[in-house]
Amino acid sequence: MSAPAATGPVARRRRILSVIARVPRGRVVSYGEVAALAGLPRHAREVGRVLATLAEDEPVAWQRVVNAGGRVSPRGWSGDETLQRLLLEREGVVFDERGRIDLERFGWEPEGRRRPGGGRRSRTATAARR
Repeated sequence: MSAPAATGPVARRRRILSVIARVPRGRVVSYGEVAALAGLPRHAREVGRVLATLAEDEPVAWQRVVNAGGRVSPRGWSGDETLQRLLLEREGVVFDERGRIDLERFGWEPEGRRRPGGGRRSRTATAARR
Protein backbone atom coordinates (compact mmCIF):
# COMPACT_ATOMS: atom_id res chain seq x y z
CA MET A 1 0.00 0.00 0.00
CA SER A 2 1.40 3.40 -0.96
CA ALA A 3 1.50 6.39 1.38
CA PRO A 4 -1.19 9.04 0.84
CA ALA A 5 -0.14 12.11 -1.10
CA ALA A 6 0.90 15.03 1.06
CA THR A 7 -1.78 17.70 1.08
CA GLY A 8 -0.49 20.36 3.46
CA PRO A 9 0.21 23.89 2.23
CA VAL A 10 3.96 23.30 1.88
CA ALA A 11 3.42 20.11 -0.14
CA ARG A 12 0.81 21.79 -2.33
CA ARG A 13 3.17 24.71 -2.99
CA ARG A 14 5.95 22.28 -3.90
CA ARG A 15 3.67 20.46 -6.35
CA ILE A 16 2.60 23.73 -7.99
CA LEU A 17 6.19 24.95 -8.37
CA SER A 18 7.25 21.55 -9.69
CA VAL A 19 4.70 21.83 -12.52
CA ILE A 20 5.80 25.36 -13.38
CA ALA A 21 9.44 24.25 -13.43
CA ARG A 22 8.60 21.78 -16.21
CA VAL A 23 7.15 24.43 -18.57
CA PRO A 24 9.76 24.93 -21.28
CA ARG A 25 11.06 28.24 -22.50
CA GLY A 26 8.75 29.77 -25.12
CA ARG A 27 5.64 27.99 -23.78
CA VAL A 28 2.87 29.07 -21.43
CA VAL A 29 0.35 27.31 -19.21
CA SER A 30 -2.79 28.59 -17.49
CA TYR A 31 -3.27 28.83 -13.74
CA GLY A 32 -6.00 26.21 -13.97
CA GLU A 33 -3.81 23.81 -15.93
CA VAL A 34 -1.01 24.17 -13.39
CA ALA A 35 -3.49 23.37 -10.62
CA ALA A 36 -4.84 20.32 -12.48
CA LEU A 37 -1.37 19.01 -13.26
CA ALA A 38 -0.40 19.48 -9.60
CA GLY A 39 -3.35 17.30 -8.61
CA LEU A 40 -5.35 20.29 -7.41
CA PRO A 41 -8.18 20.67 -9.95
CA ARG A 42 -10.22 23.86 -9.66
CA HIS A 43 -7.55 25.53 -7.52
CA ALA A 44 -6.28 28.09 -10.05
CA ARG A 45 -6.43 30.84 -7.43
CA GLU A 46 -4.12 28.86 -5.20
CA VAL A 47 -1.59 28.83 -8.04
CA GLY A 48 -1.93 32.61 -8.22
CA ARG A 49 -1.39 32.92 -4.47
CA VAL A 50 1.74 30.76 -4.63
CA LEU A 51 3.15 32.92 -7.42
CA ALA A 52 2.24 36.10 -5.57
CA THR A 53 4.29 34.98 -2.56
CA LEU A 54 7.48 34.10 -4.44
CA ALA A 55 10.63 35.65 -3.08
CA GLU A 56 12.47 37.84 -5.57
CA ASP A 57 15.40 35.46 -5.67
CA GLU A 58 13.32 32.29 -6.17
CA PRO A 59 14.27 30.77 -9.53
CA VAL A 60 10.73 30.20 -10.83
CA ALA A 61 9.65 31.00 -14.40
CA TRP A 62 6.45 32.69 -13.15
CA GLN A 63 6.09 34.56 -16.42
CA ARG A 64 5.05 31.33 -18.17
CA VAL A 65 1.75 31.18 -16.25
CA VAL A 66 -1.09 33.13 -17.88
CA ASN A 67 -4.86 33.16 -17.58
CA ALA A 68 -7.15 30.77 -19.46
CA GLY A 69 -7.75 33.39 -22.15
CA GLY A 70 -4.05 33.54 -22.99
CA ARG A 71 -3.58 36.92 -21.35
CA VAL A 72 -1.23 38.26 -18.73
CA SER A 73 -3.08 38.74 -15.42
CA PRO A 74 -2.27 41.70 -13.18
CA ARG A 75 -0.32 40.66 -10.09
CA GLY A 76 -0.62 43.79 -7.99
CA TRP A 77 2.66 45.61 -8.50
CA SER A 78 3.25 48.42 -10.95
CA GLY A 79 4.57 47.34 -14.33
CA ASP A 80 4.11 43.62 -13.72
CA GLU A 81 2.12 43.00 -16.92
CA THR A 82 4.76 44.81 -18.96
CA LEU A 83 7.57 42.81 -17.37
CA GLN A 84 5.79 39.48 -17.90
CA ARG A 85 5.06 40.31 -21.53
CA LEU A 86 8.67 41.39 -22.12
CA LEU A 87 10.03 38.18 -20.55
CA LEU A 88 7.70 36.03 -22.66
CA GLU A 89 8.52 37.92 -25.86
CA ARG A 90 12.23 37.37 -25.16
CA GLU A 91 11.41 33.64 -25.09
CA GLY A 92 9.71 33.90 -28.49
CA VAL A 93 6.08 34.02 -27.35
CA VAL A 94 3.97 36.23 -29.62
CA PHE A 95 1.04 38.38 -28.49
CA ASP A 96 -1.72 39.39 -30.88
CA GLU A 97 -3.06 42.94 -31.27
CA ARG A 98 -5.43 42.35 -28.34
CA GLY A 99 -2.64 41.22 -26.01
CA ARG A 100 -3.46 37.53 -26.20
CA ILE A 101 -1.21 34.52 -26.67
CA ASP A 102 -2.35 31.80 -29.05
CA LEU A 103 -2.63 28.87 -26.65
CA GLU A 104 -2.84 26.39 -29.51
CA ARG A 105 0.60 27.54 -30.66
CA PHE A 106 2.36 28.46 -27.40
CA GLY A 107 0.45 26.45 -24.81
CA TRP A 108 2.35 23.68 -23.03
CA GLU A 109 1.12 20.21 -22.23
CA PRO A 110 3.22 17.47 -20.69
CA GLU A 111 4.20 14.67 -23.02
CA GLY A 112 1.46 12.06 -23.30
CA ARG A 113 -1.29 14.16 -21.72
CA ARG A 114 -4.37 14.58 -23.87
CA ARG A 115 -7.59 16.31 -23.01
CA PRO A 116 -10.96 14.52 -23.10
CA GLY A 117 -12.21 14.40 -26.68
CA GLY A 118 -8.67 14.47 -28.07
CA GLY A 119 -8.45 18.27 -28.25
CA ARG A 120 -5.49 20.28 -27.03
CA ARG A 121 -7.40 23.02 -25.20
CA SER A 122 -10.44 23.04 -22.99
CA ARG A 123 -13.69 24.56 -24.23
CA THR A 124 -13.24 27.38 -21.72
CA ALA A 125 -9.81 28.33 -23.04
CA THR A 126 -11.03 28.13 -26.63
CA ALA A 127 -14.09 30.25 -25.90
CA ALA A 128 -11.98 32.80 -24.03
CA ARG A 129 -9.81 33.29 -27.11
CA ARG A 130 -12.76 34.42 -29.23
